Amino acid sequence: QVQLTESGGGLVQAGASLRLSCAASGLSFSNYAMGWFRQAPGKERQFVAAITRSGVSTVYADSVKGRFTIFRDNAKNTVYLQMNSLNPEDTAVYFCAAAVTGFVLTRGTTYDYWGQGTQVTVSS
Repeated sequence: QVQLTESGGGLVQAGASLRLSCAASGLSFSNYAMGWFRQAPGKERQFVAAITRSGVSTVYADSVKGRFTIFRDNAKNTVYLQMNSLNPEDTAVYFCAAAVTGFVLTRGTTYDYWGQGTQVTVSS
């Protein structure tokens, strides 16, 4: 039914940029707030960015604010994460998630659906 598929990850050098995409299917995309999370080996999953249903409101983790931008194209059922000025600390598996809510959410436990993740590796 519901499927979230991330893409765009890869291996880049510090200072480079990547744009992650998350294509959604099996749900009414515009009715879901969307978020990005990441998890490095041996570490807890952490919040990265989130966006409301309309795309008007966004929120970012302090560690990525000013470098990352979340945006969505409801016509394409896709949410994006533009990542600039990447550093090795950004290395992780990045997951997108969907939540039936009118709010922008930062807690992973509040999300209803998750993608399988895409690997981002940043070398120094």
